[in-house]
This record gives sequence, structure tokens and C-alpha cells, in this order.
Amino acid sequence: MKREAAMDREGVGKAAAALMREHSEALTFAPFAAPHGITTVDNAYAVQREYVRLQMEARGTAAAGYKIGLTTPRMQAMCGIDRPIAGVVLADRVHASGATLRTTAYGRIGLEFEIAVRLAGDVGSDGRPPTIDEVAAAVDGVAAAVEIIDDRGADYRNLDALSLIADNAWNGGIVLGAFAEPWPDLAAIEGVASSDGTVLDRGFGRDVLGHPFHAVAWLATHLADQGSRLIARDVVMTGSVVTTIFPDRASTYRFALWGVGVVEVSIGV
Repeated sequence: MKREAAMDREGVGKAAAALMREHSEALTFAPFAAPHGITTVDNAYAVQREYVRLQMEARGTAAAGYKIGLTTPRMQAMCGIDRPIAGVVLADRVHASGATLRTTAYGRIGLEFEIAVRLAGDVGSDGRPPTIDEVAAAVDGVAAAVEIIDDRGADYRNLDALSLIADNAWNGGIVLGAFAEPWPDLAAIEGVASSDGTVLDRGFGRDVLGHPFHAVAWLATHLADQGSRLIARDVVMTGSVVTTIFPDRASTYRFALWGVGVVEVSIGV
């Protein structure tokens, strides 16, 4: 398949710098791909890479892993986008279970309840799409996790995939429970999200592309196409098993994965 023409370096740099300004000025999210000449998925990921580089430089941090978004039909329907997307998780945004987050630190905070995996070995280093068994062999731990998203008050009726990708798939950090090994059948595993003891929603590992390891395989293939790869010690968020929850009051959220563990995060106003 013929690849679309890439944005030039100047265009990528201007788009990434504009994203940095939008975040620093706490502006409401609005689709910006078209005005900045981001016309293809490759363009969007080129801007994402530069935006992440600027973030790491400004924050004095490094990458800790990746998030995969829109891996379930429910999340794709919510966002009106029919494909998975990827973003980078920064090390200074990784929190342990029990963390307290302030809504004032985000444009609009959302919580997504996920299965996280930690890698003990590289995946897809030969550029070939890995099998689910190869992914399983590279994983040394599975955890209940919460992804923090900051959609900056986006209007989901006008959302476009290219803008979302360029904005690092809205990742605002992650909260990790303890990593478990061994783990049960991740396709059959049930995850239950609750707030202050009240069940909010539930989903299964099979909701994530049939199996969370399929999401990791998708990511490895995606990164190979982008000239990168998954490496040992990367943490991968495989996608929310329920739709995003937007906290509107101070409360404690809990996500329990049967046979794996739990993760908790408190939200303060």
C-alpha cells in the first residue's frame, strides 16, 4: 500500500508547539488536525512523537510505556472512532494504587479501568506481527489499573481521530495496582469498577480485542510501523473494559480484577 506523504519537520514542530501552548493555557480541546495540516494517521503520530518529546523535555522525564485506547466496541462507540489508537505514558505520571488526584490539575479528568501488563522482554523486535503466545511469553506481570485521561472538556460529537492521536491520546497518567504472576485466563476475567462501594460498571478481558494480549500485539505492530518497538520493562495499558467515568465529586474509585488484584484512586476537588 502506498503511504501518504509525510508532514515536513516544520509543520510537525508547529503543530506540537501549538499543543504545548493549548495545555499550558488550559484551553478547551477542539479539533485541530485540519488547521495544522494533519491529514493522515502517519501525520498524527508524527505530531504525537514531537509533542511527547517536548513534554519529556519540559518535565524532565522519560517514557514508562504506552496506552492503547479504543480497544472495545463500547469505547469506539463513545468516541465515534472505529480503530484502536496509541499514546505514550510518561514516567512522572505513573502513580501507585491509593494515589489522590485533584480535578483542578486537569481540564476534565476521566477514569478508565483497564488491564495493565508489564514486559520482561522485547516484543515484535523483528518487525513481524507477534502472536498472542509470543506476547504472553514476554509478559511478567498483570495488574488492575486506571488510566487518567484529560479530554480538556472535549465535545465528543465533533471528535476526530487525528486530533486525538496527536494529543497523545489524552493520556494524563496511570494508576497501577500490584503486578501479579501467574494470572488467570485474561479473556474470561471480569473487572468491576466501583465508587465508594457502589458498583458503577463491569466488563471482561475478552472485550479488549478478544484478549488483552491481542491489544499488545496490535501495539507492537503499530510501533514497528512507526520505527519503534516494545521493550523490556515497558508497561502497557490495554484499553478500558468499561466506558470512561468522569468524576464529579470527591470520591474513591476501585477497580477489581478477579484473580489478579485491585487498584484504588481517590479524587479530590
